[in-house]
Amino acid sequence: MNSAIRVLLCDDHAVLRGGLRALLSAEPDIQVVGEAGTGEEAVQRAAECSPEVVVMDISLPDMDGLEATRRILSQQPNCRVLILTMHKQMHYLLGALKAGASGYVLKSDLDTELTRAIRTAHQGEAFIYSADTRSFFQAYLERGGRLEGAQRLSAMEERVLHLTAQGRPAREIATLLSISPSTVDTYRSRIMHKLGLQTRAELVQWALAHGLLS
Repeated sequence: MNSAIRVLLCDDHAVLRGGLRALLSAEPDIQVVGEAGTGEEAVQRAAECSPEVVVMDISLPDMDGLEATRRILSQQPNCRVLILTMHKQMHYLLGALKAGASGYVLKSDLDTELTRAIRTAHQGEAFIYSADTRSFFQAYLERGGRLEGAQRLSAMEERVLHLTAQGRPAREIATLLSISPSTVDTYRSRIMHKLGLQTRAELVQWALAHGLLS
């Protein structure tokens, strides 16, 4: 279908790629438009089939998935990349965000989280909502103080920014701050306007680059 999210799969194990293709083929709003077994092939296939989301293994035989991510995004900045990894360590998430990825999915969680991650990334948001990645992400949040480079933000906007960077949805932020979800969306829009950002994934990456994260 024409409205389906165009996805490119990159993993050096053909059996895993076949499993991912079978998993995604059951989703009417997702279409696998190509596969790659190396980083170089992923860069080439991305240029050929113009995917909207790339599912990228972090460990590849020729270059790592983060370098392949950087190359793809340098050529196709509107593309979204999700990193696949078996590692839960925090530095893998931070490395993925620094490379420009829209988050990462643990291989142990593929059957339950991959489709949600693809849809989240396609909407321009960062996929950091699983219990594992959120707990590691929160461990790196700074406590208190104003953010360097964010002097234009109000105290409430900073609080919304902190919580958004943690991957919390609008409804949860609203409960924590005793405001409505629509007010949270208004604050998020103001924050992105003030900082010159377009998506929530960019907002998370900005927070990482400007001292919100250690």
